[in-house]
Amino acid sequence: MKGLSEREKGFEAEFKHRQELAFRIVARRNRLFGLWAADRLGLASDPADAYAKSVVAADFERPGDGDVIDKVRGNLAEKGIHLTEAELRAELDRAGAEARRQLAAS
Repeated sequence: MKGLSEREKGFEAEFKHRQELAFRIVARRNRLFGLWAADRLGLASDPADAYAKSVVAADFERPGDGDVIDKVRGNLAEKGIHLTEAELRAELDRAGAEARRQLAAS
């Protein structure tokens, strides 16, 4: 029975690791997306970092990516920059791929 218990603990540890990695990827993706949007908004340095953090925080408003897309789309629209949801989702996907690449390299 000891072997079964150790195997179960191994599966639990692997599950926990995958969940943590998925969370880190999404948070990094949202930060990269926020930095991209900040650049479009003309923000640099500290204001850009603060904006990127606000995009990460926006993801906790409701399940899915809609809250992040809505925040960025609204902020861009306020500055007269109109992008479709499809264009923003494409950029979010690009940021996701970059986040996975960065975290795989570390």
